[in-house]
Amino acid sequence: MEETFSRLVEQYQNLVWSLCYKMTNDYFEAQDLAQETFLSVYKNLTSFDGQNERAWICKIATNKCLDHLKRAASRSQPAEESFFNEMEGSFPSPEDSCMEVSEQEKLLSLCKSLKQPYDQIAIDYFYHEMTAKDMAEHYNKNLKTVQTQIYRAKNMLKKLWRRE
Repeated sequence: MEETFSRLVEQYQNLVWSLCYKMTNDYFEAQDLAQETFLSVYKNLTSFDGQNERAWICKIATNKCLDHLKRAASRSQPAEESFFNEMEGSFPSPEDSCMEVSEQEKLLSLCKSLKQPYDQIAIDYFYHEMTAKDMAEHYNKNLKTVQTQIYRAKNMLKKLWRRE
């Protein structure tokens, strides 16, 4: 058995290492995985049927690599740089927040400058973000009437926004 194992190691060590390297793309991980492969070969040599030893060893190496990659993926942590790059789009910057507040104040001011009933409709729709249905129920008006008022208020606001 020792002679058989020595022959297998000598004959397939380069193949196993190159297979592991191609799967992991890491020189040192490939060395470790090749060593683990031959440990498994040694432990299971007595149960091997002797048919197609190359395929048997390559299958063991492939399984070792796949297990390693699964474990590595489950314990991977994002690098600090990639973490902050991902987070960058999640929160508005202080400048964006300030601009948004400024634009909301401008919008509220323009909504208040509209004549009745468009002023309150515009404030509720654009500033408080109420739906047309909710506004129709709140003001006890027909939904189509509220939708028309929203449409007209929107056009008036566009004209006022362009002027400023």
